[in-house]
Formats: sequence, C-alpha cells, structure tokens
Amino acid sequence: MDLSIIIVNYNTKDLLKKCLKSVFASQASSTFEVLVSDNASRDGSIEMVKREFPQVRLIENKSNLGFSKANNVALRQAQGQYFLLLNSDTEVYPDTFNLSIKRMEQDENIGILGCKVKLPDGSLDKACRRRFPNPKNSFLRLFGLKKFSDYNIEGSIDQEQEVDAVMGAFLMIRKSVVQKVGYLDEDYFMYGEDLDWCWRVKKTGYEVIYFPEAEIVHYKYGSSQAIALKVVQWAHDAMWIFYKKNYRQDYSPAFSSLVFIGIKARMYMVFMFNFLKRKKAVH
Repeated sequence: MDLSIIIVNYNTKDLLKKCLKSVFASQASSTFEVLVSDNASRDGSIEMVKREFPQVRLIENKSNLGFSKANNVALRQAQGQYFLLLNSDTEVYPDTFNLSIKRMEQDENIGILGCKVKLPDGSLDKACRRRFPNPKNSFLRLFGLKKFSDYNIEGSIDQEQEVDAVMGAFLMIRKSVVQKVGYLDEDYFMYGEDLDWCWRVKKTGYEVIYFPEAEIVHYKYGSSQAIALKVVQWAHDAMWIFYKKNYRQDYSPAFSSLVFIGIKARMYMVFMFNFLKRKKAVH
C-alpha cells in the first residue's frame, strides 16, 4: 500500500461527500486506502459513507475525540508507506496525490509535504505555509499587529520552498518518520497539532516543504462552524500548549506568565467581539 488518506469527520456530511468524491475521482497511479475517523456525528455522515463509499474504512468513534486523537486512531490502523491528513472540508485535484508522492520519492530528506491550499475564491489559504509562532510573532498577532509579523510567509505562491510548518488540512508524512517522532500530540484537541508535528519532524533533521504543484480547495471551518465559541477556546489553548512545550524553557517565569495572560486576554476579547457581533445581527 502506497498511501493512506485519513479524514476526520464531525457533522460535515455534505462536505465529506464532496471530499470523498474528489478523492475517488483522482487519477492516482499509486495504491491507496481511505480511512474516515468519525467523531460520533449525528448528521447522517456515517450512513452516507456506508451507503455511497463502501470502499472506505470507516472508524466509528463513540464520542468527539478531537482532531489529534481521531487522526491517531486511524494512523495506528493505516497501512500505507505515506500518510496523508486530509480535512473533510477539502476537494483534491485529479493529480494532487500523484504529484505529492512523486515529490516525496525524489528526496528522502522531505519528512512532511504540504500542497498549495486555495480558498473557494481562489486566494491562498496563508496557513498552508508558515513559520513557527515564536513569542515575538505571537505577541504581534495577539494584539492586532500581525502586519509586522513574519508568521505568514510572503512571496510567490507558485515557488516550492522549505517552511517551518504546513497545515493539517493537507499534510503528507512518511510512515518511517512517524515511527521516529511519534503520532500527533493529543494534548491538542483541535488546532496546533500540525505545528507541533512539523516542529518535531524538523527537530529530527527532516525538511518540511510547501509544494505548490499539488493543489486542493479548502472550504474551511466545516467542522467548527456550529461550535464557534469552543473553537475560539481550543485555538487559544493550542497557542499556550505550543509555547509551553517548545519555548517556555527559554524564557523567565515572569515572561511566560505574561504570555499566558496575553493569550487569555485575547481569547476573551474574541468572545466579546463575537457576542457583540451576534447581538448586532439580531437587532
């Protein structure tokens, strides 16, 4: 088996159907399997997969395990030499898998590959090529000064480049690399786990590359639209977890306390902004 495609689903039946259709319509010359790890969806997703995609290996989790844990359940069952994390709210192009595998096979130093991720309007999803959120970049982004941050990489979107991190919406990794660095960190419920994996892979000496010849469309926030407040909390929790695991040892306790307070303050500001926005919409 060449490729294991792993899709976590939580109440995104219609998006998942489009995603799976694009996967099975691809012109993949390699052998592949598709594993859907469903987090106890209640929208008919499970029934749809069983009815329309019987070739899928469906994993029915008993509860919402979150993104990292649900992926890990599938990763432990995957049989391919390459693993691909693919969001349920994406569509792949016919040659996406072939191009990605071919590039990985050309260079054994590539541990993780991410493709060009386009939003429905054709613009680039900037999260598909990133630098790590070091304290400087994090503070600038936390306080609305992201234009001074170099977290998002600028420059030609059509040029391949080594980056710090790609996004979990499309993340291809070698099975042999996973055996060295381990599975996704389950301390991250949703968000941040892709950054953490890229961090660990680069620490072992492998490259993480942005490969724009391969493309997908990302409809974004498919699994999280109905749980917006929790999503805000999970995103900010991930910021603190990533800092705590990878940066805190390099800074004083006072500085780390300031980082923690800044993250929490921004989270409550976002809560308040969303509350006022909904209140205004009602009136």
